Amino acid sequence: MDALDRVVKPKTKRAKRFLEKREPKLTENTKNAMLIKGGNANSTVTEVLKDIEFFSKKSDCSLFLFGSHNKKRPNNLIVGRMFDYHVLDMIELGIENFVSLKDIKNNKCPEGTKPMLIFAGDTFDLSEEYRRLKSLLIDFFRGPTVPNIRLAGLEHVLHFTAVDGKIYMRSYKVLLKKSGCKIPRIELEDIGPSLDLVMRRTHLASDDLYKLSLKQPKALKPKKKKNISHDVFGTTYGRIHMQKQDLSKLQTRKMKGLKKRPAEKSAEDGGISPKKTKSV
Repeated sequence: MDALDRVVKPKTKRAKRFLEKREPKLTENTKNAMLIKGGNANSTVTEVLKDIEFFSKKSDCSLFLFGSHNKKRPNNLIVGRMFDYHVLDMIELGIENFVSLKDIKNNKCPEGTKPMLIFAGDTFDLSEEYRRLKSLLIDFFRGPTVPNIRLAGLEHVLHFTAVDGKIYMRSYKVLLKKSGCKIPRIELEDIGPSLDLVMRRTHLASDDLYKLSLKQPKALKPKKKKNISHDVFGTTYGRIHMQKQDLSKLQTRKMKGLKKRPAEKSAEDGGISPKKTKSV
């Protein structure tokens, strides 16, 4: 029997817990990013890896980032992700300009702050390579999934702009200023790091494999509810099925203005009602 087909049985409780954590789950657990420094990485690549590690800690990622430097491809970064213990996507980026966290003397956001991600530029939607890069960056920096967040917690913005074949990454701290009303005035303060990147080589998964990686278990899919629809604003509409009603028998509020006259009643009965004789 092939060694890959053998069932590994844990011999200790610790080994059993370790294997249980690696089993497929309906809701994936929080994963860490793996940052790898090449043997010939220069100081620029090393500082980039340090700054990205600062923002990627405690993030919900199953990615890797490899930094290297050589004469043919200077200041090189390779960002990628895994699916089922195999490489799914890899994109090579070149660093053309870099400003470190320590070079900008401003107050930083706390470590592990969940950032707001902004992508500017039509290239992120028109090119398949840039669409995958956008998906990679979202996976890398999105942070853990939370049910809600307070307004004061929205204090970090990561802005990515794709224009003229380059990707510009900027990092800002959100400052809430007084505005004289309930809604505060927003200001952005540059806190670094700042990167100017250019896309080099790419290795993307096939369409079939990519669709397989996005497939959700049936248990997580929301059950369809009959006769319920939503408009573009998110308003929920429901349809109720009832038996046909006879509106003539519908009880309404009695008002003098709605009472039928004697002539109308007589016409409905098909004849003229006899006049009442006055008593002498």
